[in-house]
Amino acid sequence: MEKIRMTVGQAIVKFLDNQYVSLDGKEEKFVDGIFTIFGHGIVLGIGQALEENPGGLKVYQGRNEQGMAHAAAGFAKQNNRRRIIACASSIGPGAANMVTAVADATVNNVPLLVFTGDAYATRQPDPVLQQIEQFHDMSITTSDAFRPVSRYWDRVYRPEQLMSAMLNAMRVLTDPSTAGGVCISLPQDVQGEHFDFPVDFFKKRVHRILRAVPDMEEVTAAAEMIKNKKKPVVILGGGVRYSEAGETVVNFCEQFNIPYCETQSGKSVTATSHPLNMGGLGVTGNLSANMICTKADAVIGVGTRLSDFTTGSKALFENPEVEFAMINTSRFHALKLDAHSVVGDAKVAVEALAAELDAMDYKSGYTTEIKEAKDAWEKEMQYLTSTEYNETYKPLISAMEPGVLEEFVKTTGGVITQTAALGLIREKIEKNAIAVGASGSLPGDLQRMWTTEEKDSYHMEYGFSCMGYEICAALGAKLAKPDQPVYAMVGDGAFMMMHSEMATSLQEGKKITVLLFDNCGFGCINNLQMSNGIGSLATMFRYRDESGKQTGDLIHTDFAMIARGYGMKGYTATTMKELEEALEAAKQDTVSNLIDIKVLPKTMTDGYLSWWNVGLGDSKTNEKIHASYENRMSHLEKARLY
Repeated sequence: MEKIRMTVGQAIVKFLDNQYVSLDGKEEKFVDGIFTIFGHGIVLGIGQALEENPGGLKVYQGRNEQGMAHAAAGFAKQNNRRRIIACASSIGPGAANMVTAVADATVNNVPLLVFTGDAYATRQPDPVLQQIEQFHDMSITTSDAFRPVSRYWDRVYRPEQLMSAMLNAMRVLTDPSTAGGVCISLPQDVQGEHFDFPVDFFKKRVHRILRAVPDMEEVTAAAEMIKNKKKPVVILGGGVRYSEAGETVVNFCEQFNIPYCETQSGKSVTATSHPLNMGGLGVTGNLSANMICTKADAVIGVGTRLSDFTTGSKALFENPEVEFAMINTSRFHALKLDAHSVVGDAKVAVEALAAELDAMDYKSGYTTEIKEAKDAWEKEMQYLTSTEYNETYKPLISAMEPGVLEEFVKTTGGVITQTAALGLIREKIEKNAIAVGASGSLPGDLQRMWTTEEKDSYHMEYGFSCMGYEICAALGAKLAKPDQPVYAMVGDGAFMMMHSEMATSLQEGKKITVLLFDNCGFGCINNLQMSNGIGSLATMFRYRDESGKQTGDLIHTDFAMIARGYGMKGYTATTMKELEEALEAAKQDTVSNLIDIKVLPKTMTDGYLSWWNVGLGDSKTNEKIHASYENRMSHLEKARLY
């Protein structure tokens, strides 16, 4: 066996540079490069190898380890999981910072590979800088924090272990049913150790992304269930996107006259304008989709994991005759809600199900219901996009602090309603723009209101709803699709949590536009708080008053100035006219920019026939809380229990 002597760090770089994936015969290089913030635990191991010979790998300089890992996840998602950027950090805080991003990737089934520096395998210099010492177990380090949030975790104590660790990492990262976060822990001394690696370990390796063919017994059982149903509905999840099965699902729905709804991950796999596309469903869903879902007697889920937001905490599908058929590469997800499971690739499985239903001469029983539901939502959309603030304006979310709208206008000058802002943005920005979001009230507004004809142009992380993902992932999306405009949709609260990779966007010359919706608080959670009868506490951004309570004046922040401090272009919009002017100017900029949009609190969309189960206790002294609690109990009576 021919061998080559090199360090573990060099072996990692050489191995990564020779990994490829193939889907439907199309071969692509899998690893684009490595994001890193060099620290003592990584700079003289992998760092040395990258400086000496990175091969075809690009080296990206991050600003925050969590931020760079979110950017890598955004890159992978926008590439439909067929290209990744690995991440490398030091030990201690550098590693710990990436835990959130790895958890985020695992929840969303997005491939994310991270290398964490670690304490010495020999333990001779212990405790090294940033090392945690656990008195009961000296093998525990910060890297162990990744165990519960990773799809695969490994620690390389000896150079020989690297080969099985990396092959297993690739197995998990390239399998549609297991894709998620992968952590390889690398002790500092081991990274620099030499070993005679087999030359074959570094050969070009093509990982085939297989379209798993479903068992026909499962397909037939699902078809037998559907054939007796009059009002079926299809749910498009992220699996449709990654399988590139959008056209296949649309053909299926057209053939049998079945309306379809989109999850956050499934949105933009088909055109918004399609007559059978009802839009987003569930807690963040719109009126048309939820009208159809409440009466559906069969639900066909394709590539969705059925989160509580999708199912309205299992209470959305009210028809007592409703049954479920779930198509998924993961049997775990395919069996949810006691469904007829069809384990397989979305495209192949839908084609097989279509053949079965066609042989049964099946058609749904819909007549005018689909159009009526879409017309009802279109009327609501016209209202949402035209709402303006005036003396008689009443926000969509009624529960709010008295006088807060007037106070906001006085403090910021902003008189823009959030729904009208989104309508204007969609009208003015490029038709092929990629919209990136993750947290707060924006995912609900966007799932309901955002329209697009461009495939895969809606990039929402909502499995983890991770504040701080937005701007970082926008950079990742831009790295993935440099020829498309990319817009990060972010609230003021999430912006304050993380916006470090704006600097990296400037460094890389990758223009992103940050659309910052400033309502002086964590508005989404304030809605949840106050709509359940609880007073506003620690959700609005206020100064402490003379009594020591956080009930003083609203805090005004000039976010455009922060952007200009980075070297970006910064704009402030307090009126719709200013917003329109800023959007037009931003399109002409050649560098990253930010528009600080002062949006009135409580001017987001409300719920439409949906319910979310949250932990609310009863109150014998607060009538509003008691009423909310009783409402929760009534919905729980209707919700499925398994």
